[in-house]
Amino acid sequence: MENFLIIENINPRSLIEIGVKIVISILVIIIGIFLSKASAKIIKKASKDNIKADDTAILIICKIVKYGILIICLILILSIFGVQSTSLLAILGSAGLAIGLALKNTLGNIAAGIILIFLRSYKIGEFIEFGAISGNVREITLFTTILETQEGIYISSPNSCIWGVPLKNYSRNGKRRVDIPVKISCAYSLDTAIQTIKKITNSESGILQEPAAQVVVQSVQDKNVILVVRAWVTNERFQEIFCRMTREIKEKMEEAGIQI
Repeated sequence: MENFLIIENINPRSLIEIGVKIVISILVIIIGIFLSKASAKIIKKASKDNIKADDTAILIICKIVKYGILIICLILILSIFGVQSTSLLAILGSAGLAIGLALKNTLGNIAAGIILIFLRSYKIGEFIEFGAISGNVREITLFTTILETQEGIYISSPNSCIWGVPLKNYSRNGKRRVDIPVKISCAYSLDTAIQTIKKITNSESGILQEPAAQVVVQSVQDKNVILVVRAWVTNERFQEIFCRMTREIKEKMEEAGIQI
């Protein structure tokens, strides 16, 4: 009986108002989802057509705009149901401060990720090295950078660890110098050794013409001379040419009667 009395005491106008609020809230959600998707498409198109921005930076901006629109929609929905926006903002501010103190390291990773993305220290597909870690960049997020080493090992590094140390980007300049040390005995002819190596560098099609390849004397020891072969190649062919030239130098030097 009590339940029936409660139902009878409900004002039909109140039910209509609640229903209207629910319908408006659903419309706000639909519009918010539509705007978030549409804004992402507009940002991607505008950035590629006009400023040619990095794909990673575009992705982060799209996510920020998307979640910003959804948060605004949430605030609107709460306002529709009578929650004061000023009170809500105060609660969110206090909660944000508490979460920020609790997740200080995580927020540090986010800040480092944003800085790295917009400074463009590296991007997806490039080979980087920081500290004792090196590998190809596979993914960049606000929290971590995903790498794959030359051995195929998966590495997930917090962005703050990358931001806090000097970083080497082997892919950024488009070319690299191959340095191959060659140690020979002082008993052999230095000119013969240098000419033999120069024949190899001149016949190697993968070596760039500018800067020109060099064969220099690095140091002279008691019984040995250290030569260094320096040749510039594209990033994509670095490993291939390094291995092939190392083998050819050994074979050609032995043919010339010079033991390495």
